[in-house]
Amino acid sequence: MKVEEWFVKNRFKYKSFSHIKRLVEFKRKQKETISVLIPTLNEERTIGKVVRVLKSSLMDKHGLVDEIIVIDSHSTDRTREVARDAGATVCFDSEILKKRGNWRGKGEALWKGLYVASGSIICWVDADIRNIHPRFVYGPLGPLLTHPKIKFVKPYYKRPLRFGDKLQPLGGGRVTELLIRPLLNMYFPRLAGFVQPLSGEAAARRTALEKIPYFTGYGVETGMMIDLVKKFGLNSIAQVDLVRRVHRNQELSGLSNMAFGILQVFAKRANTLGKLILVKKIKNKYRIIERRDGEYHLKNKIITERERPPMITLHEYRKKFKKYPKWLYV
Repeated sequence: MKVEEWFVKNRFKYKSFSHIKRLVEFKRKQKETISVLIPTLNEERTIGKVVRVLKSSLMDKHGLVDEIIVIDSHSTDRTREVARDAGATVCFDSEILKKRGNWRGKGEALWKGLYVASGSIICWVDADIRNIHPRFVYGPLGPLLTHPKIKFVKPYYKRPLRFGDKLQPLGGGRVTELLIRPLLNMYFPRLAGFVQPLSGEAAARRTALEKIPYFTGYGVETGMMIDLVKKFGLNSIAQVDLVRRVHRNQELSGLSNMAFGILQVFAKRANTLGKLILVKKIKNKYRIIERRDGEYHLKNKIITERERPPMITLHEYRKKFKKYPKWLYV
């Protein structure tokens, strides 16, 4: 399928799926179960509302969602307590698959969350959404429940950027527009039709998610998108318009770190596919310039996007979810 054709055919609007009872009927007929995973790190200000809004509407009222799990990377504030009080199940990322070690990062939480969650469909939601609404879950779920051939759904939206007390309607997505979109067009043109390739929310079938590797940091969305399209084809991916997302915008220094991690993922995938040949190993030392006490300082920072294997390759996972014959269980 050509990118232009896919962009029209596989693009949806959340309002098409706002009849939640109808989605529940699709879910029951297909015998699906749905898990919502929320990765967190110091999100006490917003996590409570995020859990309450999703739980009250999608779990308690309609039964569309079966569980809400917070995967916490050892927050130092009250994130875990607030999430539990709101009704979520809370897990430490370091306590999951202990024998496999632990790396800090969003991708690590998503990878380990796949082991903890029980659903046949997984929906990820970020914890810092300030305009949280049930559409952030039922929007991405809609195409999966109504179109059996779709395996992965990526949301998109307008992302306003706050400058002091002012809100710039289209100022967000700086890393996307300045780094990701040019790289996609250059090295992975089939992915150029993604409106928000770095959106934190997504929904997918477990049978797809368990078969791809996960980068442990901010590059997880980029690597996942490249690997899913390569393995299952562009036609198995869809986008859904969620209209608008308001969240905590990072400072430029944070975005710079994010961009460097994502660039590592691009380099690794492009190099693997023969699209970009690197003579030396991919660098992980990032020299950043900081201004302190009126002076500029050059600081070295190590940023490494480690890669976790496909979950289906883990013995613990295959045993838990009965992915091989019973006589092989030990």
